[in-house]
Amino acid sequence: MCIFCMIAEGQIPSHKIYEDDVCVAFLDLSQANLGHTLVVPKNHYSNILELDEGVAGHLFSVTSKLTKGISKALNLTDFNILNNCGEVAGQSVHHFHIHIIPRKLNDNIKIEFSSNKLTDEEFVNLKNTIISAL
Repeated sequence: MCIFCMIAEGQIPSHKIYEDDVCVAFLDLSQANLGHTLVVPKNHYSNILELDEGVAGHLFSVTSKLTKGISKALNLTDFNILNNCGEVAGQSVHHFHIHIIPRKLNDNIKIEFSSNKLTDEEFVNLKNTIISAL
């Protein structure tokens, strides 16, 4: 059983800030910034590719609610809401989870993207490839 399944079942103590029949949210032990929270489904899904769409909708609804609550409680307005899917993307616990990371000016958290320039033809081909897979 994975660590997030054990936390969801109460086998490992955590600092829960929210719980319902579908998910649990608790403060991340690493606290990238004060208020860093994880939203985790109670059922085990390795990543977003396995996640049921109904559960996904519920998790993002809860994430929105919690972000607003953290914003009010800590008087913050800036956040990163993110999920890492797979090891190459930085996923270290293979149980789907959403990070709510409060942000402050000069907090030294770096989330950067490189720029990949595509031609119009490459954009059209990419768009069509994705649409055909949906």
